[in-house]
Amino acid sequence: MRTVVIYESLTGTTREAAEVIGEELRADGVDVVVCPIDGIDLAALAAADLVIVGSWVDGFVFLGQRPGRAGRLRNMPVIDGKKAAVFCTYAVDPGKTLTKLSQIVTDRGGDVVGGLAIRRTEVEEGAREFVDRVLGTVDA
Repeated sequence: MRTVVIYESLTGTTREAAEVIGEELRADGVDVVVCPIDGIDLAALAAADLVIVGSWVDGFVFLGQRPGRAGRLRNMPVIDGKKAAVFCTYAVDPGKTLTKLSQIVTDRGGDVVGGLAIRRTEVEEGAREFVDRVLGTVDA
């Protein structure tokens, strides 16, 4: 299975999560390319069977949360018909960020099969759990 992990990171936590997800997928025999939203490997994306999209949580608990820099995510290339999964990294409360991120990916043509909110203090554990969940829903 060929997979592309696309991430939007502000402080480096989401980048770290994306890289750990890539490492975990490679350990399971998956061909993976990890890239930031502003440096997507278009050839790898075109060849991918699975697209994983990650973002940080932006906003305040009392005002609502959303994927960080959502405009960049909304402008990512179309991924019509590809399986997709989403993750977000958060400090306090992810709110409805995963739902909003799933909608962005769906709007770009992805078939979202799952997602996970990863607490910034538990990146490695969360990334492993995310990979286990994703591989459980798609054919490896």
